Amino acid sequence: MTSTMAEGARLVAVVVTYNRLAHLKTCLAALRTQECDAIVVVDNRSTDGTGPWLARQQAADGRLDVLTMERNLGGAGGFEAGFRHACARYRPEWLVCFDDDAWPQPGAFRAFLDSDLDGIDAAAAAVYFPDGKVCEMNRPGLNPFWHPRRFLKTVLGQGRRGFHLDDADYRATGPVDIDSTSFVGFFVRGAMVDRVGLPEGRLFIYGDDVLYALNVRRQGGRIAFLPWVCFTHDCATFSTHEKTFEPLWKAYYTYRNGLRVYHTAAGPLFWLFLPLKVARWLLNARHYPNARPYLRLTWAALSDAARGRYDRPHDSVMKMARGDG
Repeated sequence: MTSTMAEGARLVAVVVTYNRLAHLKTCLAALRTQECDAIVVVDNRSTDGTGPWLARQQAADGRLDVLTMERNLGGAGGFEAGFRHACARYRPEWLVCFDDDAWPQPGAFRAFLDSDLDGIDAAAAAVYFPDGKVCEMNRPGLNPFWHPRRFLKTVLGQGRRGFHLDDADYRATGPVDIDSTSFVGFFVRGAMVDRVGLPEGRLFIYGDDVLYALNVRRQGGRIAFLPWVCFTHDCATFSTHEKTFEPLWKAYYTYRNGLRVYHTAAGPLFWLFLPLKVARWLLNARHYPNARPYLRLTWAALSDAARGRYDRPHDSVMKMARGDG
């Protein structure tokens, strides 16, 4: 497919993958049944046979467009590269992005394209676990610092429930306005990408999606939750009791990038809530039999966030998690 033939695409999918070939096969099988003009797969230099498999698929599928990175850039770096490539090559009206362990349910893209999208600059799909339950990590929300009633609910004990959409919103028959969402089933106009820019690839993983959504809103864009557009996410981030990280190195990125997101969301109030947030993270050490690697990662995350450092090599993060760095 030449760039001339591809220009003016209505919808282009961007998928980031790394060493999850079984998931990727499920994802691409679902994508092939969807209505989109191109499927951009960003391979973060996988080592599990993903590269050769994708090469064979690309040769047989004219919609498949594979980008192979020189090294693992994480989800954030992959989405930055994917957005850049998709916008430059296809000039799409809409992009939709997700990880390799997620996929659109049958008819999802058609449902999106048939929606009344007038005045909508970005949109979030309803994301479910394979068992049909709502995927909590992909539940859209409102920024409580921009909505006083949501803020009060959040600080008065409701926590996440205070600013995330509730189950009734998943049954809505019309769009529900939101401020933040994830990069699983996230649709964004190409014109909005031109205005806001690319995702922050330096974050590696975590927070890049919420930060991007908040920036869309800060630029005056409207983001809508469309509950009739459905995705499945076969994911596992936290351990079974949801108080520890598995694998442990994910704590570093969650905390470092989380401070960037909190600062963007809270503005000047960030400094008021920062001590409470840090204290909570430190207290989480009690859930680990050997807390030293966790505390080392947490300190590194706080230190790097304070200095605006986003270039710590991933290998060094993994060494800290193992307790030998």
